[in-house]
Amino acid sequence: MSDEILICNARLVSERRVTEGDLLVRNGRIEKIGSSIEAGEHTKVHDARGALLMPGMIDDQVHFREPGLTHKGCIATESRAAVAGGITSFMEMPNTRPSTTTHEALDDKLAIGARSSATNYGFFFGATNDNIEAIRTLDPRKACGVKVFMGSSTGNMLVDREKTLEAIFRDCPVVIATHCESTPMIQSKLKEAMEKFGGEIPIEEHPNIRNREACLASSTLAVELARRHQAQLHVLHITTEDELALFEPGPIEGKSITAETCVHFLHFSAEDYPQLGNRIKCNPSIKLASDRDALRAALRSGRIDILATDHAPHTAEEKADPSYMKAPAGLPLVQDVVLAAMELVHDGDLDVAELVQVIAHNPAIRFDVAERGYLREGYRADLVLINDRAEHEVTADRVLSRCGWSPFEGRTFRSRIERTWVNGALAWDGERVIEHDRAMALEYAR
Repeated sequence: MSDEILICNARLVSERRVTEGDLLVRNGRIEKIGSSIEAGEHTKVHDARGALLMPGMIDDQVHFREPGLTHKGCIATESRAAVAGGITSFMEMPNTRPSTTTHEALDDKLAIGARSSATNYGFFFGATNDNIEAIRTLDPRKACGVKVFMGSSTGNMLVDREKTLEAIFRDCPVVIATHCESTPMIQSKLKEAMEKFGGEIPIEEHPNIRNREACLASSTLAVELARRHQAQLHVLHITTEDELALFEPGPIEGKSITAETCVHFLHFSAEDYPQLGNRIKCNPSIKLASDRDALRAALRSGRIDILATDHAPHTAEEKADPSYMKAPAGLPLVQDVVLAAMELVHDGDLDVAELVQVIAHNPAIRFDVAERGYLREGYRADLVLINDRAEHEVTADRVLSRCGWSPFEGRTFRSRIERTWVNGALAWDGERVIEHDRAMALEYAR
């Protein structure tokens, strides 16, 4: 592979504007951006033919299932699905087996990323009721943040002791990212559903069991704790219109409390449960069409700062279990996210510069990611080239996630990913993953 690549005749999207021009990559970094750049003798030239060139997506919430759950996915398989979807960096969650709740477990995950990831990688440290000292002594340069499950979780990762929550919000040295649902409220609604339906709870009850009140109560508590302790708080996967009032609109710069939503909450609603069933079962739940529309508007206004996936693969067999209680929650989304998000651009809900803000710039700002998330000279060349005048049909045979399916199967997106580069290395050529050795651990400017 040439160490010098010229991408010419592109529409460059960065820093709230779109310009026509060229971009030169040398030794993994953006060397030059200009209206017309001359290629050198050994420069590899790619004619973008008017396609959109933007910084690759930084997905701040994925579950790649390694270690311990690798029949569903692993860092190798899911990161390759990610580059096919225009993601160049991911931040992975700690609820694996074993969970990432010790410094040693964090080091182990970084080692897995180093030997197997196709994209840049970062990992959250997990909070429990019993590891506050490990949180206090966490190296801020090693973890993107600390994940706190303030709602139902797996294993021992539900943090529900008041004194522990106070200590985390007071002493955590990095951004606190929260899953916000009230466990007692969910358990109460589940008991009601079991009394009403017995063992045959229909999937349509999911947003009534994991309901909006449970989300709002927990998100409100998180915001109150953050304000009390002047903590850096990022509330993950907002699903309801009700929660939006907790967050300020406008640019992310200077905010200490921010919010994220996920791509499936912008496309699906409770009206889709009869057709898609457990395929769209996730926690927190997909709710009303009015919530979906409010979340789209909140991305444009800045009340929602970041768009992510919460990619959480399960096998098709697991998802096909007819039992509501047994079918797992979670959707595979990394390969579809950027094109699904581009649908908002086609629909007029966002312009393409606003989209880049929420999938690249704002994650870099929120988590202090160094030298990524922008088209800037000197920055790492994490790039995605999108043809917004071509179509892409989602079919099961093209799914790269180990789970082998997508909730978007049968849909045709109005854009197509032509190329993805990671640190200047071509990682996706529009048809297949290109193996490379350029993936790096994310660095944090803290």
